[in-house]
Amino acid sequence: MFLGGLQKTSLLDFPDKISAIVFTQGCNFRCGYCHNPELIALKEPVLTVPAFFEFLSSRKGKLDGVVITGGEPCLQSDLVDFIKQIKDMGFLVKLDTNGTFPDKIIQALPYLDYIAMDIKAPLEKYPLITNSKILSDKIQESINIIMSSKLGYEFRTTVVKSQLSYEDFSNIADLIEGAEKYYLQKFVPSKTLDPKIMGEKTYTDKEFEDIVSILKQKIKYVAVR
Repeated sequence: MFLGGLQKTSLLDFPDKISAIVFTQGCNFRCGYCHNPELIALKEPVLTVPAFFEFLSSRKGKLDGVVITGGEPCLQSDLVDFIKQIKDMGFLVKLDTNGTFPDKIIQALPYLDYIAMDIKAPLEKYPLITNSKILSDKIQESINIIMSSKLGYEFRTTVVKSQLSYEDFSNIADLIEGAEKYYLQKFVPSKTLDPKIMGEKTYTDKEFEDIVSILKQKIKYVAVR
């Protein structure tokens, strides 16, 4: 595992749980608004695996679970073994993923308690948003796997106004029709991979209300973060 950092406590990232967040290095996307650009490339690990588990051992009885995020955790060849080891210590596990590795999601599912998948855009706009070549059928496959699982799950989209139109959200609703939870995440210009994105804006609160109304026609629960 190439680990890029650790947040020792979070009350927000794992629904209704107190968690630690471990960040993995490496990502196959190059989204301009990425707020963890230092995690995109594989480097000398910031945190060793033994050091992480030593920390986790000291938090038994204090933490409910661990969020594994990135980067893209499914790039890690030993992800499933890593998850198993966390579970063996008695912690719950939530996985964050961009959905480009459905086979790895299938392998991990038996050991997960919650999964969150980013929906970057309608499938046809993925290359534009991610600045990457992707196989759209992999994204669709991951959506289907997650929605047909018995896990708690959510989908989420970071919203830059110039990138996603009302029509795009209608198409996203078609893509994840029947989903349990979908969150719109307001783009906040702070640290980004592409400095030009810093000048971008998200929608107004009123516009978000309109978008939520569109989405709720096909998705069970929609909220703005």
